[in-house]
Amino acid sequence: MVFNSLDFFIFLPIVFTLYWFVLKRSLKAQNFLILIASYVFYGLWDWRFLSLILLSSIVDYLVGLKIHSFEQKSKRKLWLWVSVIFNVGLLGFFKYYNFFVDSWIDMISSFGYEIKSSWTLNVILPVGISFYTFQTMSYSFDIYYKKLSPTKDFLSFATFVAFFPQLVAGPIERASNLLAQITNKRTFSKTQIVSGLKLILWGLFKKIAVADAIAPIVDDIFSNYSTYPASTLVLGVTLFSFQVYGDFSGYSDIAIGTSKLFGVELMSNFKFPNFSRNVAEYWQRWHVSLSTWFRHYVYIPLGGSRVSKLKSVRNICIIFLVSGFWHGANWTFIFWGGFHALAFIPVFLMSRNTIYKDSVVGENSIFPSFIEIGQVLLTFGIVTFSRIFFRSESISDAFGFIKQISSNFTYETYQHPMGYRMLDYYILIALFVFYEYLIRKDERSPFEFKSRVVRFVIYTLVILTMLLFYDDGVDRSFIYFQF
Repeated sequence: MVFNSLDFFIFLPIVFTLYWFVLKRSLKAQNFLILIASYVFYGLWDWRFLSLILLSSIVDYLVGLKIHSFEQKSKRKLWLWVSVIFNVGLLGFFKYYNFFVDSWIDMISSFGYEIKSSWTLNVILPVGISFYTFQTMSYSFDIYYKKLSPTKDFLSFATFVAFFPQLVAGPIERASNLLAQITNKRTFSKTQIVSGLKLILWGLFKKIAVADAIAPIVDDIFSNYSTYPASTLVLGVTLFSFQVYGDFSGYSDIAIGTSKLFGVELMSNFKFPNFSRNVAEYWQRWHVSLSTWFRHYVYIPLGGSRVSKLKSVRNICIIFLVSGFWHGANWTFIFWGGFHALAFIPVFLMSRNTIYKDSVVGENSIFPSFIEIGQVLLTFGIVTFSRIFFRSESISDAFGFIKQISSNFTYETYQHPMGYRMLDYYILIALFVFYEYLIRKDERSPFEFKSRVVRFVIYTLVILTMLLFYDDGVDRSFIYFQF
Protein backbone atom coordinates (compact mmCIF):
# COMPACT_ATOMS: atom_id res chain seq x y z
CA MET A 1 0.00 0.00 0.00
CA VAL A 2 1.28 3.47 -0.83
CA PHE A 3 0.32 6.84 0.67
CA ASN A 4 -0.89 8.31 -2.63
CA SER A 5 -3.42 5.55 -3.33
CA LEU A 6 -7.17 5.14 -2.90
CA ASP A 7 -6.51 2.10 -0.71
CA PHE A 8 -4.63 4.23 1.80
CA PHE A 9 -7.35 6.88 1.95
CA ILE A 10 -9.85 4.16 2.83
CA PHE A 11 -7.46 2.39 5.22
CA LEU A 12 -6.36 5.48 7.21
CA PRO A 13 -9.80 6.76 8.39
CA ILE A 14 -10.79 3.23 9.46
CA VAL A 15 -7.65 2.79 11.58
CA PHE A 16 -7.96 6.34 12.94
CA THR A 17 -11.60 5.82 13.98
CA LEU A 18 -10.92 2.50 15.69
CA TYR A 19 -7.81 3.90 17.38
CA TRP A 20 -9.36 7.01 18.95
CA PHE A 21 -13.07 6.21 19.28
CA VAL A 22 -13.22 2.47 19.94
CA LEU A 23 -9.94 1.53 21.64
CA LYS A 24 -8.98 4.82 23.30
CA ARG A 25 -9.23 3.42 26.83
CA SER A 26 -6.59 0.73 26.34
CA LEU A 27 -3.00 1.48 25.35
CA LYS A 28 -2.34 -2.20 24.69
CA ALA A 29 -5.37 -2.44 22.40
CA GLN A 30 -4.25 0.67 20.51
CA ASN A 31 -0.77 -0.75 20.03
CA PHE A 32 -2.19 -4.07 18.89
CA LEU A 33 -4.38 -2.24 16.36
CA ILE A 34 -1.39 -0.29 15.03
CA LEU A 35 0.66 -3.50 14.77
CA ILE A 36 -2.08 -5.32 12.82
CA ALA A 37 -2.67 -2.25 10.67
CA SER A 38 1.06 -2.04 9.96
CA TYR A 39 1.20 -5.69 8.91
CA VAL A 40 -1.84 -5.19 6.66
CA PHE A 41 -0.26 -2.03 5.22
CA TYR A 42 2.95 -3.91 4.41
CA GLY A 43 1.34 -7.26 3.58
CA LEU A 44 -0.73 -5.80 0.76
CA TRP A 45 2.57 -5.36 -1.09
CA ASP A 46 3.78 -8.92 -0.42
CA TRP A 47 2.57 -10.78 2.65
CA ARG A 48 5.44 -13.30 2.49
CA PHE A 49 7.98 -10.72 3.67
CA LEU A 50 6.04 -10.04 6.86
CA SER A 51 7.96 -12.98 8.28
CA LEU A 52 11.20 -10.98 7.91
CA ILE A 53 9.80 -8.04 9.89
CA LEU A 54 8.49 -10.37 12.60
CA LEU A 55 11.78 -12.29 12.73
CA SER A 56 13.79 -9.06 12.94
CA SER A 57 11.52 -7.90 15.77
CA ILE A 58 11.97 -11.16 17.71
CA VAL A 59 15.75 -11.25 17.27
CA ASP A 60 16.43 -7.67 18.35
CA TYR A 61 13.90 -7.83 21.18
CA LEU A 62 15.72 -10.86 22.64
CA VAL A 63 19.16 -9.42 21.86
CA GLY A 64 18.27 -6.22 23.72
CA LEU A 65 17.32 -8.19 26.83
CA LYS A 66 20.49 -10.26 26.58
CA ILE A 67 22.80 -7.25 26.20
CA HIS A 68 21.18 -5.58 29.19
CA SER A 69 21.50 -8.72 31.36
CA PHE A 70 25.33 -8.71 31.20
CA GLU A 71 27.78 -6.28 32.73
CA GLN A 72 30.81 -7.95 31.16
CA LYS A 73 31.69 -5.97 28.02
CA SER A 74 32.79 -8.99 25.99
CA LYS A 75 29.41 -10.71 26.44
CA ARG A 76 27.52 -7.52 25.70
CA LYS A 77 29.54 -7.08 22.53
CA LEU A 78 28.93 -10.71 21.54
CA TRP A 79 25.17 -10.21 21.63
CA LEU A 80 25.50 -6.88 19.84
CA TRP A 81 27.27 -8.73 17.04
CA VAL A 82 24.33 -11.14 16.87
CA SER A 83 22.08 -8.18 16.04
CA VAL A 84 24.54 -6.68 13.54
CA ILE A 85 25.26 -9.96 11.75
CA PHE A 86 21.58 -10.90 11.58
CA ASN A 87 20.38 -7.55 10.23
CA VAL A 88 23.32 -6.98 7.89
CA GLY A 89 22.92 -10.61 6.81
CA LEU A 90 19.30 -9.95 5.80
CA LEU A 91 20.38 -6.91 3.83
CA GLY A 92 23.35 -8.74 2.36
CA PHE A 93 21.25 -11.62 1.07
CA PHE A 94 18.25 -9.76 -0.30
CA LYS A 95 19.95 -6.56 -1.44
CA TYR A 96 23.62 -7.25 -2.15
CA TYR A 97 24.09 -10.96 -2.89
CA ASN A 98 23.70 -10.62 -6.66
CA PHE A 99 25.85 -7.48 -6.70
CA PHE A 100 28.78 -9.25 -5.05
CA VAL A 101 28.39 -12.32 -7.25
CA ASP A 102 28.26 -10.26 -10.44
CA SER A 103 31.24 -8.16 -9.34
CA TRP A 104 33.24 -11.30 -8.55
CA ILE A 105 32.37 -12.82 -11.95
CA ASP A 106 33.40 -9.58 -13.69
CA MET A 107 36.69 -9.53 -11.82
CA ILE A 108 37.48 -13.15 -12.72
CA SER A 109 36.50 -12.49 -16.33
CA SER A 110 38.95 -9.58 -16.49
CA PHE A 111 41.76 -12.11 -15.96
CA GLY A 112 40.61 -14.14 -18.95
CA TYR A 113 38.58 -16.78 -17.09
CA GLU A 114 35.00 -17.19 -18.18
CA ILE A 115 32.40 -18.43 -15.71
CA LYS A 116 29.52 -19.92 -17.67
CA SER A 117 27.15 -20.86 -14.87
CA SER A 118 25.44 -17.98 -13.10
CA TRP A 119 25.33 -18.01 -9.31
CA THR A 120 22.90 -15.13 -9.08
CA LEU A 121 19.46 -15.63 -7.55
CA ASN A 122 16.08 -14.31 -8.61
CA VAL A 123 15.40 -12.57 -5.30
CA ILE A 124 12.82 -9.83 -4.76
CA LEU A 125 14.06 -6.92 -2.65
CA PRO A 126 11.67 -6.54 0.31
CA VAL A 127 10.34 -2.99 0.45
CA GLY A 128 11.69 -1.03 3.43
CA ILE A 129 14.27 -3.61 4.50
CA SER A 130 17.06 -0.99 4.58
CA PHE A 131 14.97 1.14 6.91
CA TYR A 132 13.59 -1.28 9.47
CA THR A 133 16.85 -3.26 9.81
CA PHE A 134 18.71 -0.03 10.64
CA GLN A 135 15.95 0.92 13.08
CA THR A 136 16.14 -2.36 14.97
CA MET A 137 19.97 -2.27 14.97
CA SER A 138 19.92 1.20 16.52
CA TYR A 139 17.90 -0.26 19.41
CA SER A 140 20.63 -2.86 20.07
CA PHE A 141 23.37 -0.22 19.78
CA ASP A 142 21.64 2.12 22.23
CA ILE A 143 21.26 -0.66 24.80
CA TYR A 144 24.90 -1.68 24.32
CA TYR A 145 26.08 1.91 24.89
CA LYS A 146 23.74 2.11 27.93
CA LYS A 147 21.74 4.96 26.45
CA LEU A 148 18.55 2.93 26.69
CA SER A 149 17.01 0.19 28.78
CA PRO A 150 15.26 -2.61 26.89
CA THR A 151 11.51 -2.97 26.96
CA LYS A 152 9.96 -6.21 28.17
CA ASP A 153 6.76 -5.46 26.26
CA PHE A 154 7.15 -7.33 22.95
CA LEU A 155 3.90 -5.90 21.57
CA SER A 156 5.24 -2.35 21.96
CA PHE A 157 8.60 -3.32 20.46
CA ALA A 158 7.00 -5.05 17.46
CA THR A 159 4.85 -1.95 16.94
CA PHE A 160 7.99 0.22 17.06
CA VAL A 161 9.62 -1.88 14.34
CA ALA A 162 6.58 -2.09 12.05
CA PHE A 163 4.95 1.32 12.68
CA PHE A 164 3.28 1.76 9.29
CA PRO A 165 3.67 5.53 8.67
CA GLN A 166 7.46 5.21 8.53
CA LEU A 167 7.92 1.49 7.90
CA VAL A 168 8.96 1.43 4.26
CA ALA A 169 10.90 4.68 3.79
CA GLY A 170 11.57 6.23 7.17
CA PRO A 171 12.35 8.41 8.94
CA ILE A 172 14.66 5.85 10.58
CA GLU A 173 13.60 6.34 14.18
CA ARG A 174 15.54 5.63 17.35
CA ALA A 175 13.82 3.79 20.17
CA SER A 176 14.46 6.67 22.57
CA ASN A 177 11.97 8.70 20.53
CA LEU A 178 9.46 6.35 18.88
CA LEU A 179 9.40 3.38 21.28
CA ALA A 180 9.14 5.78 24.22
CA GLN A 181 5.96 7.20 22.71
CA ILE A 182 4.54 3.77 21.89
CA THR A 183 4.95 2.54 25.46
CA ASN A 184 3.21 5.62 26.90
CA LYS A 185 -0.42 6.68 26.70
CA ARG A 186 -1.19 9.05 23.83
CA THR A 187 -3.81 11.78 24.12
CA PHE A 188 -6.23 13.02 21.48
CA SER A 189 -5.14 16.49 20.38
CA LYS A 190 -7.10 18.45 17.81
CA THR A 191 -4.13 20.77 17.27
CA GLN A 192 -1.81 17.84 16.61
CA ILE A 193 -4.27 16.20 14.22
CA VAL A 194 -4.83 19.41 12.24
CA SER A 195 -1.06 19.85 12.03
CA GLY A 196 -0.78 16.27 10.76
CA LEU A 197 -3.42 16.80 8.07
CA LYS A 198 -1.58 19.91 6.85
CA LEU A 199 1.67 17.96 6.56
CA ILE A 200 -0.11 15.17 4.67
CA LEU A 201 -1.52 17.72 2.22
CA TRP A 202 1.89 19.35 1.72
CA GLY A 203 3.55 15.96 1.25
CA LEU A 204 0.95 14.94 -1.34
CA PHE A 205 1.52 18.22 -3.16
CA LYS A 206 5.27 17.60 -3.34
CA LYS A 207 4.71 14.05 -4.54
CA ILE A 208 1.88 14.62 -7.05
CA ALA A 209 2.38 18.17 -8.32
CA VAL A 210 6.19 18.23 -8.26
CA ALA A 211 7.78 14.74 -8.31
CA ASP A 212 5.21 12.86 -10.39
CA ALA A 213 4.60 15.80 -12.73
CA ILE A 214 8.23 16.07 -13.85
CA ALA A 215 8.97 12.31 -13.73
CA PRO A 216 8.13 11.70 -17.44
CA ILE A 217 10.51 14.51 -18.45
CA VAL A 218 13.35 13.13 -16.34
CA ASP A 219 12.74 9.58 -17.55
CA ASP A 220 12.77 10.69 -21.17
CA ILE A 221 15.99 12.68 -20.89
CA PHE A 222 17.93 10.02 -18.95
CA SER A 223 16.67 7.21 -21.20
CA ASN A 224 17.72 9.06 -24.36
CA TYR A 225 20.66 11.10 -23.10
CA SER A 226 22.85 10.23 -26.10
CA THR A 227 20.45 12.03 -28.45
CA TYR A 228 20.12 15.29 -26.50
CA PRO A 229 22.43 18.33 -26.28
CA ALA A 230 24.02 19.64 -23.08
CA SER A 231 21.21 22.15 -22.44
CA THR A 232 18.62 19.36 -22.28
CA LEU A 233 20.80 17.10 -20.13
CA VAL A 234 21.40 19.91 -17.63
CA LEU A 235 17.64 20.47 -17.57
CA GLY A 236 17.06 16.75 -16.98
CA VAL A 237 19.40 16.35 -14.03
CA THR A 238 18.21 19.64 -12.50
CA LEU A 239 14.62 18.50 -12.69
CA PHE A 240 15.65 15.17 -11.20
CA SER A 241 17.00 17.05 -8.18
CA PHE A 242 13.53 18.49 -7.65
CA GLN A 243 11.86 15.17 -8.43
CA VAL A 244 13.81 13.13 -5.88
CA TYR A 245 13.43 15.88 -3.29
CA GLY A 246 9.69 16.24 -3.85
CA ASP A 247 9.26 12.47 -3.87
CA PHE A 248 11.25 11.60 -0.75
CA SER A 249 10.55 14.67 1.38
CA GLY A 250 6.90 14.35 0.33
CA TYR A 251 6.88 10.80 1.67
CA SER A 252 8.48 11.96 4.92
CA ASP A 253 5.92 14.75 5.35
CA ILE A 254 3.06 12.29 4.87
CA ALA A 255 4.69 9.86 7.30
CA ILE A 256 5.19 12.54 9.95
CA GLY A 257 1.68 13.89 9.39
CA THR A 258 0.09 10.44 9.56
CA SER A 259 1.95 9.71 12.81
CA LYS A 260 0.58 12.91 14.29
CA LEU A 261 -2.93 11.58 13.67
CA PHE A 262 -2.12 8.82 16.17
CA GLY A 263 -0.47 11.09 18.73
CA VAL A 264 3.08 10.20 17.72
CA GLU A 265 5.78 12.71 16.77
CA LEU A 266 8.47 11.50 14.37
CA MET A 267 11.76 13.29 13.79
CA SER A 268 12.10 15.75 10.91
CA ASN A 269 13.79 14.13 7.92
CA PHE A 270 14.16 17.10 5.55
CA LYS A 271 14.93 20.69 6.48
CA PHE A 272 14.86 22.50 3.13
CA PRO A 273 18.19 21.09 1.87
CA ASN A 274 17.94 23.02 -1.42
CA PHE A 275 18.82 26.19 0.51
CA SER A 276 22.08 24.78 1.91
CA ARG A 277 25.15 27.00 1.75
CA ASN A 278 27.72 24.21 1.61
CA VAL A 279 27.73 20.42 1.29
CA ALA A 280 28.04 19.92 5.06
CA GLU A 281 24.88 21.93 5.68
CA TYR A 282 23.17 19.95 2.92
CA TRP A 283 23.80 16.72 4.82
CA GLN A 284 22.44 18.33 7.99
CA ARG A 285 19.21 18.97 6.10
CA TRP A 286 18.84 16.01 3.68
CA HIS A 287 17.62 12.60 4.91
CA VAL A 288 18.44 13.64 8.46
CA SER A 289 17.49 10.31 10.03
CA LEU A 290 20.03 8.41 7.91
CA SER A 291 22.75 11.05 8.33
CA THR A 292 22.38 11.02 12.11
CA TRP A 293 22.29 7.19 12.12
CA PHE A 294 25.65 6.99 10.38
CA ARG A 295 27.08 9.73 12.58
CA HIS A 296 26.03 8.05 15.84
CA TYR A 297 26.71 4.42 14.94
CA VAL A 298 29.60 4.58 12.44
CA TYR A 299 31.38 7.94 12.41
CA ILE A 300 31.62 8.54 16.18
CA PRO A 301 32.61 4.92 17.07
CA LEU A 302 35.40 5.23 14.48
CA GLY A 303 36.68 8.28 16.34
CA GLY A 304 34.71 10.95 14.53
CA SER A 305 36.58 14.25 14.42
CA ARG A 306 38.29 13.65 17.78
CA VAL A 307 41.16 11.85 16.07
CA SER A 308 43.81 13.21 13.70
CA LYS A 309 42.78 15.05 10.54
CA LEU A 310 43.93 12.12 8.42
CA LYS A 311 41.81 9.63 10.38
CA SER A 312 38.85 12.01 10.36
CA VAL A 313 39.08 12.21 6.58
CA ARG A 314 39.20 8.40 6.52
CA ASN A 315 36.06 8.29 8.67
CA ILE A 316 34.27 10.74 6.38
CA CYS A 317 35.13 8.60 3.36
CA ILE A 318 33.85 5.47 5.12
CA ILE A 319 30.46 6.90 6.08
CA PHE A 320 29.83 8.37 2.64
CA LEU A 321 30.83 5.21 0.81
CA VAL A 322 28.73 3.08 3.16
CA SER A 323 25.85 5.55 2.79
CA GLY A 324 26.12 5.26 -0.99
CA PHE A 325 26.14 1.47 -0.78
CA TRP A 326 23.13 1.58 1.57
CA HIS A 327 21.15 3.21 -1.24
CA GLY A 328 21.55 0.33 -3.63
CA ALA A 329 23.60 -2.56 -4.96
CA ASN A 330 25.08 -0.64 -7.87
CA TRP A 331 28.45 0.99 -8.47
CA THR A 332 26.59 4.20 -9.35
CA PHE A 333 25.62 4.68 -5.70
CA ILE A 334 29.18 4.01 -4.50
CA PHE A 335 30.45 6.66 -6.94
CA TRP A 336 27.71 8.98 -5.71
CA GLY A 337 28.79 8.46 -2.10
CA GLY A 338 32.46 8.89 -3.00
CA PHE A 339 31.70 12.12 -4.85
CA HIS A 340 29.97 13.55 -1.77
CA ALA A 341 32.95 12.54 0.37
CA LEU A 342 35.26 14.48 -1.95
CA ALA A 343 32.92 17.47 -1.82
CA PHE A 344 32.60 17.30 1.98
CA ILE A 345 36.30 16.93 2.85
CA PRO A 346 37.40 20.48 1.79
CA VAL A 347 34.56 21.95 3.88
CA PHE A 348 35.70 19.84 6.84
CA LEU A 349 39.38 20.75 6.46
CA MET A 350 38.47 24.46 6.42
CA SER A 351 36.43 23.90 9.63
CA ARG A 352 33.26 25.12 7.94
CA ASN A 353 31.22 21.95 8.42
CA THR A 354 29.20 23.25 11.39
CA ILE A 355 29.04 27.02 10.83
CA TYR A 356 25.48 26.86 9.45
CA LYS A 357 24.16 24.28 11.89
CA ASP A 358 21.79 26.63 13.73
CA SER A 359 20.83 29.10 11.02
CA VAL A 360 18.95 29.31 7.74
CA VAL A 361 19.67 31.24 4.58
CA GLY A 362 18.39 34.82 4.91
CA GLU A 363 18.24 34.36 8.69
CA ASN A 364 17.55 37.98 9.64
CA SER A 365 16.30 39.45 6.40
CA ILE A 366 13.56 38.99 3.82
CA PHE A 367 15.98 38.17 1.04
CA PRO A 368 19.30 36.29 1.14
CA SER A 369 22.52 38.18 0.50
CA PHE A 370 24.32 37.90 -2.83
CA ILE A 371 26.98 35.79 -1.13
CA GLU A 372 24.32 33.41 0.22
CA ILE A 373 22.69 33.16 -3.20
CA GLY A 374 26.05 32.22 -4.69
CA GLN A 375 26.68 29.65 -1.95
CA VAL A 376 23.24 28.10 -2.41
CA LEU A 377 23.58 27.92 -6.19
CA LEU A 378 27.07 26.40 -5.95
CA THR A 379 25.94 23.79 -3.41
CA PHE A 380 22.84 22.97 -5.44
CA GLY A 381 25.03 22.59 -8.53
CA ILE A 382 27.44 20.20 -6.78
CA VAL A 383 24.60 18.10 -5.38
CA THR A 384 22.76 18.09 -8.71
CA PHE A 385 25.87 16.98 -10.60
CA SER A 386 26.26 14.04 -8.18
CA ARG A 387 22.73 12.94 -9.03
CA ILE A 388 23.84 11.98 -12.51
CA PHE A 389 25.38 8.92 -10.80
CA PHE A 390 22.37 8.49 -8.51
CA ARG A 391 19.88 8.41 -11.40
CA SER A 392 21.87 6.53 -14.07
CA GLU A 393 21.32 2.82 -14.56
CA SER A 394 25.06 2.06 -14.75
CA ILE A 395 28.47 3.67 -14.41
CA SER A 396 28.88 3.66 -18.19
CA ASP A 397 25.57 5.52 -18.54
CA ALA A 398 26.64 8.07 -15.92
CA PHE A 399 29.93 8.83 -17.63
CA GLY A 400 28.21 8.76 -21.01
CA PHE A 401 25.77 11.38 -19.69
CA ILE A 402 28.65 13.55 -18.44
CA LYS A 403 30.57 13.11 -21.71
CA GLN A 404 27.52 14.19 -23.70
CA ILE A 405 27.20 17.34 -21.57
CA SER A 406 30.86 18.21 -22.06
CA SER A 407 30.94 17.52 -25.80
CA ASN A 408 27.59 18.62 -27.20
CA PHE A 409 27.23 22.32 -26.40
CA THR A 410 24.39 23.05 -28.79
CA TYR A 411 21.19 24.52 -27.41
CA GLU A 412 17.84 22.98 -28.16
CA THR A 413 14.39 23.84 -26.85
CA TYR A 414 13.17 20.74 -25.06
CA GLN A 415 9.73 19.39 -25.93
CA HIS A 416 7.68 17.53 -23.32
CA PRO A 417 7.44 13.80 -24.23
CA MET A 418 3.64 14.04 -24.12
CA GLY A 419 3.42 17.41 -25.83
CA TYR A 420 2.59 19.52 -22.76
CA ARG A 421 3.79 23.11 -22.43
CA MET A 422 7.18 23.18 -20.66
CA LEU A 423 6.66 26.75 -19.44
CA ASP A 424 4.02 25.44 -17.00
CA TYR A 425 6.62 23.20 -15.36
CA TYR A 426 9.19 25.97 -15.12
CA ILE A 427 6.65 28.23 -13.42
CA LEU A 428 5.63 25.40 -11.08
CA ILE A 429 9.23 24.77 -9.95
CA ALA A 430 9.94 28.49 -9.54
CA LEU A 431 6.83 29.00 -7.37
CA PHE A 432 7.62 25.85 -5.37
CA VAL A 433 11.15 27.11 -4.60
CA PHE A 434 9.83 30.57 -3.71
CA TYR A 435 7.17 29.16 -1.36
CA GLU A 436 9.66 26.86 0.37
CA TYR A 437 11.90 29.88 0.90
CA LEU A 438 9.01 31.66 2.65
CA ILE A 439 8.49 28.74 5.07
CA ARG A 440 12.20 27.78 5.37
CA LYS A 441 12.39 28.33 9.14
CA ASP A 442 9.96 25.55 10.08
CA GLU A 443 9.71 22.39 8.01
CA ARG A 444 6.79 21.09 10.09
CA SER A 445 4.48 24.07 9.51
CA PRO A 446 3.91 24.52 5.76
CA PHE A 447 0.70 26.57 6.05
CA GLU A 448 1.12 28.61 9.24
CA PHE A 449 0.03 32.06 8.10
CA LYS A 450 -1.92 34.36 10.41
CA SER A 451 -4.47 35.45 7.83
CA ARG A 452 -7.29 32.97 7.23
CA VAL A 453 -7.78 34.41 3.77
CA VAL A 454 -4.13 33.75 2.89
CA ARG A 455 -4.40 30.18 4.21
CA PHE A 456 -7.59 29.57 2.23
CA VAL A 457 -6.00 30.87 -0.98
CA ILE A 458 -2.91 28.68 -0.46
CA TYR A 459 -4.98 25.56 0.28
CA THR A 460 -7.04 26.21 -2.85
CA LEU A 461 -3.98 26.73 -5.03
CA VAL A 462 -2.27 23.60 -3.65
CA ILE A 463 -5.30 21.39 -4.35
CA LEU A 464 -5.94 22.90 -7.80
CA THR A 465 -2.28 22.47 -8.75
CA MET A 466 -2.38 18.81 -7.73
CA LEU A 467 -5.48 18.29 -9.88
CA LEU A 468 -3.92 20.19 -12.77
CA PHE A 469 -0.64 18.25 -12.81
CA TYR A 470 -2.02 14.87 -11.79
CA ASP A 471 -1.16 12.25 -14.40
CA ASP A 472 -2.81 8.85 -14.06
CA GLY A 473 -0.26 7.30 -16.44
CA VAL A 474 2.74 7.98 -14.17
CA ASP A 475 4.17 5.28 -11.90
CA ARG A 476 3.17 6.71 -8.54
CA SER A 477 5.39 4.56 -6.31
CA PHE A 478 7.96 6.42 -4.25
CA ILE A 479 11.60 6.45 -5.43
CA TYR A 480 13.02 5.37 -2.08
CA PHE A 481 10.87 2.23 -2.01
CA GLN A 482 13.63 0.61 -4.08
CA PHE A 483 16.15 1.21 -1.30
